[in-house]
Amino acid sequence: MTDKILRCREVQHAIGLSRSTIYRMIERGDFPRPQKLGLRAIGWRESAIRDWMEAR
Repeated sequence: MTDKILRCREVQHAIGLSRSTIYRMIERGDFPRPQKLGLRAIGWRESAIRDWMEAR
C-alpha cells in the first residue's frame, strides 16, 4: 500500500485549520513535521495526518 503525500492545501482542507495554525502547532510539537519534497516543496504523509486526527 502506498502512502499518499498531501500538500499544504490538502492538509488544511482535511483538518480545517489555517496554514499559520498548522505551522504554530508544528513548532510546539503538536503536529507532524512535513517532509521536504524539493527545494521549495513540502508535504505530509497521509497516514501521519490520519494518525494525528485519530489521536485528537
